[in-house]
Amino acid sequence: MLSEQVLYIVATPIGHRDDISARAVDVLRNVDRIYAEDTRHSLTLLRHQGIETRIWALHEHNEESQIDVVLEHLRDGHSAALISDAGTPLISDPGYRLVRACQQAGIKVSPVPGACALTAALSVSGLPTDRFQFVGFAPHKRSARIAWLQPLEMLEHTQVLYESPHRIVDCLHDIVEVYGPERELSVGRELTKKFETLLYGSAAQILSIVVADANQQRGEFVIVIAGRPASDKADGESVVELDRTLRVLLEHLPVKSAAKAAADLFSINKRTAYDRALLLQGK
Repeated sequence: MLSEQVLYIVATPIGHRDDISARAVDVLRNVDRIYAEDTRHSLTLLRHQGIETRIWALHEHNEESQIDVVLEHLRDGHSAALISDAGTPLISDPGYRLVRACQQAGIKVSPVPGACALTAALSVSGLPTDRFQFVGFAPHKRSARIAWLQPLEMLEHTQVLYESPHRIVDCLHDIVEVYGPERELSVGRELTKKFETLLYGSAAQILSIVVADANQQRGEFVIVIAGRPASDKADGESVVELDRTLRVLLEHLPVKSAAKAAADLFSINKRTAYDRALLLQGK
């Protein structure tokens, strides 16, 4: 028997349809409503599990307008579940506005944990997992993506990002350029699905494999990037300190000279310092 006036955040499979907990199935069968990112996509899973609960659409384009509807439904003594297309809701998916609105309204929000592409990829990456940072999807345009990757390259802990088939090659190219060809990566493609593949190696090696095989450019990707080795970083270095140093240098030196000086001070490559200097100048 489920509690009334509760919004359940329910994880669903990221690929294999049977990667769902018995509790998740029970909750989805017994709530009064299910809110889903894509109702057509989710109906396939629900029918596979014999779940007949009515399903409503809640996605990034209508979340704001649906919040009052969901709150009214819950205040009337009903229960509801929120699911995404795959994995754990709110991880690079809509829903946080609804969760926050429920919290502010005094309505209980309860997690029903399960599959998540982020943790699945980390668990098989072979890279350190004691500390990591999930950064979501990289920007679509190359200039924005380069600027977005540059401060991440300086971090010492593991980083995880999602990527689509349309940009996987371009994204890997930029990772090689910003992080260097030797940085360790793990790339998971179509995790838990029929054509799942896992690649391990240097950034240059993985780029070469993906470029050479069109099949490795299909599906959904999770890229796990090793942090920069501590020995490669100057003590106390941080993105904030680099930016602060560059701003001072740019007041007295041309961009190239300022970038060269910063690269020497922080033991980073000149291109990274130069691009960061241009970004600070708004160019």
